Amino acid sequence: MVVRFANGLFEPIWNRRYIDNVQVTVAEEIGIEGRGAFYEQTGTIRDMVATHLFQVLTILAMEPPVSFEPDRLRDEKVRVLRAMLPVDPRRVVRGQYAGYRDEPDVAKDSQVETFAAMQVFIDSWRWAGVPFNIRTGKKLKRKATEASLSFRHVPYNVFKGTDATPLGRDALIFRIQPNEGISIALNIKKPGLGLEMDRSQLDFEYERAFHTPLLEAYEYLLLEAMEGDHSLFTREDEVERAWELLMPVLENPPPVIQYEPGSWGPVEADELLLPRHWHVTNVPSE
Repeated sequence: MVVRFANGLFEPIWNRRYIDNVQVTVAEEIGIEGRGAFYEQTGTIRDMVATHLFQVLTILAMEPPVSFEPDRLRDEKVRVLRAMLPVDPRRVVRGQYAGYRDEPDVAKDSQVETFAAMQVFIDSWRWAGVPFNIRTGKKLKRKATEASLSFRHVPYNVFKGTDATPLGRDALIFRIQPNEGISIALNIKKPGLGLEMDRSQLDFEYERAFHTPLLEAYEYLLLEAMEGDHSLFTREDEVERAWELLMPVLENPPPVIQYEPGSWGPVEADELLLPRHWHVTNVPSE
């Protein structure tokens, strides 16, 4: 999407002039489901961040490919990773749900994370200065895979001195699972006299709009593999760069913090974003 200014120049709308921060959440209600031996060797950062979350991040942040030929698509994803700064362990929170150490094949003093949140930066013209906040974990409050772009507050509040108080940032939300769709969260004026504000959401849901269930993610991947389409698969240079970015954390991991099952993870993950807040559809945000 582009906007045109009075001087005739065009400028992409998805840049730091408009976007305050980007968030990616991949939350699961389930635990490790009997995979204690596997999880003790991997943990959430290796299992989810280097794969699932970086995939969502790169697709969200990449430039439009010159074509939908698989390698042209993957070229743009790799460019995002090459522009990303190595992850700073000081901007990472690792958590472990209470009861994880009681799972079969898990060490009683395990320091493996079942939750990870981190703030990363992409050092490019479009995204420089915009924090990308990503998190994922087991036994969280509910299942949700979402990406959201929070817009900046306007520099001048035209409603200053009135009863109209903005309730939160406008945000564009892409719901990946469940209830796949796109939402725009807005501050609106309530009908009637005065200037009382409320929060509302414009919502598009694929299944409701097209009256048909979508393919499951792995169903689609298997179909693409059988057809020889590599678009959704990571390339060697993409995998290598993802691990390069995470090596500072893997070599110097911050301590594991316990969190309660059914929560959104350690409170330290909330502090990572201050003065911002994590956003998930239908959950109060800033």
